[in-house]
Amino acid sequence: MNIRASILNRIVAALLPLFLTCVAAMAQDTAKLDDLFARLKTAEAGESSRIEREIWIEWSKSGSPAMDLLLQRGRDAMALGDNRAAIDHFSAIIDHSPEFAEAWNARATAFYNSGDFGPCVADIAQLLTLNPRHFGALSGLGMILEETGKLDRALAVYQAALTLHPNLEGVKAAVARLESEAEGQEL
Repeated sequence: MNIRASILNRIVAALLPLFLTCVAAMAQDTAKLDDLFARLKTAEAGESSRIEREIWIEWSKSGSPAMDLLLQRGRDAMALGDNRAAIDHFSAIIDHSPEFAEAWNARATAFYNSGDFGPCVADIAQLLTLNPRHFGALSGLGMILEETGKLDRALAVYQAALTLHPNLEGVKAAVARLESEAEGQEL
């Protein structure tokens, strides 16, 4: 065996336990989210708010302290109304960790707040590819579709959000409003 293969084997042997630990942690996170979503479907309104917060906490864990810090800085910038800085922070996360779905969600929100619906919808599409259970992204997409006059599509997206999180009050109200408008048009 040559020296290069020997070194490679040692590197793989050293990294294998770390990789297995990461895989186990991801499986545990998935199991936790599966449990939270199962509970969310049958929860009363008060309990669903608590479960929703737990889901958002899980979604916000990047696995990297540096990415978590950038996420917080971006959220802080957004809270101050500095959407450009927020977009820059979230873009930095996406550049380094494109599989971190919550960075796409945060940047989509910052684009929405800036009135940039095109990039917002593109980020929502990527987010939903990474995390199809993201009821927040579905809610946001429904709002954009409604604001742009695509009411049938908005209703379908809102209903999809409610299948994941039946107690989204704003979304429940939007569905009721759009269904009422649709019924009124049929007369």
